[in-house]
Amino acid sequence: MQLIDSILTQAASLSTLRRDIHAHPELCFQELRTAELVATKLTEWGIAVHRGLGTTGVVGIVHGRDGGACGRAIGLRADMDALPMTELNTFEHTSQHAGKMHACGHDGHTAMLLAAGQHLAQHRDFDGTVYLIFQPAEEGGGGAREMIKDGLFERFPMDAVYGMHNWPGIPVGRFAASTGPVMASSNEFRITIRGKGAHAAMPHNGIDPVPVACQMVQAFQTIITRNKKPVDAGVISVTMIHTGEATNVVPDSCEIQGTVRTFTFEVLDLIERRMREIAEHTAAAFGATVSFQFKRNYPPTVNHPAETAFAQRVLADIVGAEGVLAQEPTMGAEDFAYMLQTKPGCYLFIGNGDGAHRAGYAGGGHDAGPCMLHNPHYDFNDDLIPLGATFWVRLAEQWLAQPRADRAAA
Repeated sequence: MQLIDSILTQAASLSTLRRDIHAHPELCFQELRTAELVATKLTEWGIAVHRGLGTTGVVGIVHGRDGGACGRAIGLRADMDALPMTELNTFEHTSQHAGKMHACGHDGHTAMLLAAGQHLAQHRDFDGTVYLIFQPAEEGGGGAREMIKDGLFERFPMDAVYGMHNWPGIPVGRFAASTGPVMASSNEFRITIRGKGAHAAMPHNGIDPVPVACQMVQAFQTIITRNKKPVDAGVISVTMIHTGEATNVVPDSCEIQGTVRTFTFEVLDLIERRMREIAEHTAAAFGATVSFQFKRNYPPTVNHPAETAFAQRVLADIVGAEGVLAQEPTMGAEDFAYMLQTKPGCYLFIGNGDGAHRAGYAGGGHDAGPCMLHNPHYDFNDDLIPLGATFWVRLAEQWLAQPRADRAAA
């Protein structure tokens, strides 16, 4: 494994920094302390800072030895926000704010990019510009979209943009990167069925919305099994059904909510259209009425071929070809998708291991519970910081070292 020595020597201080961020989690668009910490560190290292994009976003600008005169540029992105959940860990850097937790590793993502920024600013062994993008509000707020709306790519023109997420289950020291869709679109639906309330002992006097809802939920799955091509991926999950207040009352209405995930807009269009048709026609068949709402949130995250191949080559130089795995697509969603819709790039995974690192914390016994994303026992593995930072540095240096014509055909 070819790690950068100067980053390794900073491992202890970088770990302290990461744990400080972990102990002070902030929710989407509220990352005031984290953004201040990031901006302070960047300024301390001589990096020009722009604040306020997407409300609380921070962009650091690192020019190379040519002062950026060649016009070439690359963007590296890390997210900063936490989740609205209660942490169950008991180690020293556990969350100090009830109901808020860094359960997705954004504290580690921020630390890795800061470490890379420090090295790049100290050495500047490249021509061109590296933009360090510290993004707010990935967890449902669409911070990437908001930064783009605020002129991210116009104010900081870059040839490509890259993002990286830790991935539990992949061993430490390994990465995963693949071309094409790697994370799904995220969408939600709310369906309100309106019938006619009645005494439960005399249901013939009313229109019961409950069996209507049951028919809909069952029928929605035929979209996946009979309308969608078997080779295309798609998920319809009904996760909430709310109705009724008493055992002897046929309710007047019933509400169904859930999520839809796809890797393509074609499948998403099909699912939304068929869900609406099924909802409307099923309700009509029972004499009920229906309100159908479908909200599209994050689009699919789709890696670009040339930029992904380039990242794979850089990774292989660091961890060997055997350390670069195929990236198994996940039905989870990620707002870095907005950046990849606007600029070529790649979103890759860095292995976070199985959580065994928690056993080494003071006092012991901290490795109980699964170390999975969005789990109250999750913790980012600090061993990733020098590795992830090394990748960011080598990616930027090698990308900017390419002649323009070669980069376009990479």
